[in-house]
Amino acid sequence: MIASCSEPAASAVPLTGRDYLSFTSLSTYRRCPLAWRFRYVDHLPEDRIRSSLAFGGAIHAAIEHWFRGTLAGELEPGVDELLEAFWAAWHDRQEEAQIDYAQGENASTIHSLASRVLEAFVASGIARPAGTVIGVEEELRGPVIPGVPNLLVRVDLLVETDERLIVVDFKTAKCRWGPTSAEEQAEQLLLYATLAKRLVPEKSLQLQYVVLTKAKSPAVQVVTVPADAQRIDRTLRAARNVWQAMQAGHVYPVPSPACRWCPFRRPCQNWRG
Repeated sequence: MIASCSEPAASAVPLTGRDYLSFTSLSTYRRCPLAWRFRYVDHLPEDRIRSSLAFGGAIHAAIEHWFRGTLAGELEPGVDELLEAFWAAWHDRQEEAQIDYAQGENASTIHSLASRVLEAFVASGIARPAGTVIGVEEELRGPVIPGVPNLLVRVDLLVETDERLIVVDFKTAKCRWGPTSAEEQAEQLLLYATLAKRLVPEKSLQLQYVVLTKAKSPAVQVVTVPADAQRIDRTLRAARNVWQAMQAGHVYPVPSPACRWCPFRRPCQNWRG
């Protein structure tokens, strides 16, 4: 494994104004270095956001409300209360950027979909995990790679059992994940594992994605990602290479069908290199 460093890399501050890296910043750079520059270096405001992203964030807020109550030993909230948390998060996002609805979407269809997804969540076993909830939207930070700034992650849910620590990340998706989906998404939880393991080093890790499908009859799918040491090491090496590219100023647009949803579409069109 790549050894840890003792101090955060101060070189990140003049570059981005932060002395740490997040998974989102790393993945943004890999998807489109120019979008990364607009967000993390130039700090441009996002003028628009896809409704699917706003929906996923609002569902996360509702689930966070559920588990914070669990952590505090409170009575389980009903779906109506979770919907209040959903719409509060939705409106907060709407104040930051224009939400672009997909064809056929409106506030009424979003409300109906959110109700179905949250009802499915409440009825699922993941809403009442076996073990003790020890963290909700838990912020973990620390050094993981020599010469690279501290990694900062926000873990949706941490559950401790007698044998293991379960690290959970919630996703919303159009349909159930196929066999390759977990492999494609694995790096996020593998990075989380490097910091989560330090909480209870004597216990094994179990990494889980919980996928809530946005369907007429939503499903709650639990997908396990093996915490394989070799794959974690590969993920850390990739993160190191991304950081080196950031430092070197390798910035360029990556055209793709997703460009039409990009919140930086206008500055990208005006960019001259």
